[in-house]
Amino acid sequence: MKALVEHIVKALVDQPEHVQVEEVQEGATLCLRLMVHPDDVGKVIGKQGRTAKAIRSVVYAAAVSPYKRVRVDIVD
Repeated sequence: MKALVEHIVKALVDQPEHVQVEEVQEGATLCLRLMVHPDDVGKVIGKQGRTAKAIRSVVYAAAVSPYKRVRVDIVD
């Protein structure tokens, strides 16, 4: 999951070297914390959050186990 998010986001931003994804297990939920350069936050979120929603949709569809939840947080 981490590699998937990194791959998608690095294609979107101007400074891909600043993209970091951290996996944190919180009970049955896998939390992916996405950190990008402050100048690229707007590109990752998109107009009215559409890009962030699309990233989350892809991650939810790629989730392996139906019993495990996945959450994507964008941290600046």
